[in-house]
Amino acid sequence: MKTLYERADVVPLLAETFRELGFEGATLSRITERTGIGKGSLYHFFPGGKEEMAAAVLAEVDRWFEDFVYEPLRRDEPAAAIGAMWRNVDEYFRSGGRICLVGAFALDETRERFASTINGYFQRWIDALADALVRSGRAAGEARAAAEDAVVGIQGALVLSRALDDKSLFKRALDQMAKRLSVTA
Repeated sequence: MKTLYERADVVPLLAETFRELGFEGATLSRITERTGIGKGSLYHFFPGGKEEMAAAVLAEVDRWFEDFVYEPLRRDEPAAAIGAMWRNVDEYFRSGGRICLVGAFALDETRERFASTINGYFQRWIDALADALVRSGRAAGEARAAAEDAVVGIQGALVLSRALDDKSLFKRALDQMAKRLSVTA
């Protein structure tokens, strides 16, 4: 029986392929092999080829972070929003078992292709977290520095937990960062 896919079904499969192989390593042959989706179907969904596939994946990552991290940080009570950020980030990155695709794309030649998207992802995260910290009573400069430290810490913890093959390191790092960034309701 042949499986029928919608474009929305294909994007998560592509995301995992790009996470595993990187943009350059994800040749069309390897994408079809990893996803089980034929080249014709891929080009039907993504006529712009691999670059359009990567753009769709980055847009989906961005949409998730907008819905579950940035917007709550901007909108909700600061202590609750920041607490939810830590939980959602832990869940999204599978407690350190999943790399940050945006971060990975920022580290290689792919960065130039998607510079605006990559920059926006990190800037909006820092801005939203800094905004929540300001609303919690921190001075703007201190809030900005703390927000940058948190995003740097999350990215570093992802790399280190993966490098050491120790998911518990990611969770410990998140817990320590949450304590340092503690906001009372």
